[in-house]
Amino acid sequence: MHRIPLLLLVGVLGLCGCTGIGPRTIPRDRFDYNAAIADSWKRQMLYNLVKIRYGDAPVFMDVSSVISQYQIAGQINLGATINNNPWSSSESMGATGNYVERPTITFTPVVGDKFARSLMSPIPPAAVLSLIQGGYPVDLILRALVHEINGLRNRFGGDLRTSPMTPEFHELVRTMRKIQAAGAIGMRHTRMDQGESALLVIRGRGDPAVEALSQQVRGLLHLNPQADEFRVAYGAIPKDDREIAILTRSVLEVLVDISADIEVPAADVQEKRVAPAAAQTVAGQSVPPLIRIQSAAAKPSDAFVSVAYRGTHFYIDDRDLGSKKLFTFLMFVFTLVETGDKGGAPVVTIPTG
Repeated sequence: MHRIPLLLLVGVLGLCGCTGIGPRTIPRDRFDYNAAIADSWKRQMLYNLVKIRYGDAPVFMDVSSVISQYQIAGQINLGATINNNPWSSSESMGATGNYVERPTITFTPVVGDKFARSLMSPIPPAAVLSLIQGGYPVDLILRALVHEINGLRNRFGGDLRTSPMTPEFHELVRTMRKIQAAGAIGMRHTRMDQGESALLVIRGRGDPAVEALSQQVRGLLHLNPQADEFRVAYGAIPKDDREIAILTRSVLEVLVDISADIEVPAADVQEKRVAPAAAQTVAGQSVPPLIRIQSAAAKPSDAFVSVAYRGTHFYIDDRDLGSKKLFTFLMFVFTLVETGDKGGAPVVTIPTG
């Protein structure tokens, strides 16, 4: 009988002695919350793509802060009663302990001015060049983020203003990809009177094959055949033959274009709940979509990301490496264009005693 109170006492003393619980929770909480936020971010992006495909309004929620609060408490009670009669003495011992975890997670909807900055503002041309300089495939970047380059029009898949890709734009992105693979394309910034300007640099004077490709790009964009550096500006019409005018898309336009290729159930198309996907062709040749998002009646067992919408599961196959990379690229672009003051972080007071 005396062993039970003794075990309780040892347990409470051990619980109260865990003064290192704060540092010990850092590895666990950091990676667990990181994985949870990353997974919810992917699912939110896919969910909004599917909503746009069905003509629904996208809604984004940011996780502003995550605060974990821990509390450990213990109590020991000891008591004894002794009488003159040796046969009527009594004693008592008790112990209690508790462990409480109170995570505080703050969500902020992307609305108003923040929505306009994040989703509706055109992506800066300098950011497009920075992505190319960072090693992202130039054909992927131009197809996803650009409407026009010096009048060469990209495909757009939005229902309200669907437009095909011109053969010249298709030839341009393929040729620039070859130049990029040869390491002959880059960018640099220069200081001008009205601020900083981005320059696209096309090299290849020492390599006849690359030089031929470079001249082909100059011809498609109507650029000076003798120049190696070209100013980059936002717009549809260049100022002269040493300027590249890039009409970039907003993130919302990027999402609308990508969502147009989502595979949907045939029944939803027949019932006119969603528009059919239009095949991409250039000069009679089929152009594969940038990303493949599939649909199925049952939840897929091997998906990179999946969401349920209107009784259908939409997903990206985990073995589809190209679609996975493009999807991750979309989320990176979403954070790239986030500018301006995000507002003050919430202040949370955590008691220590």
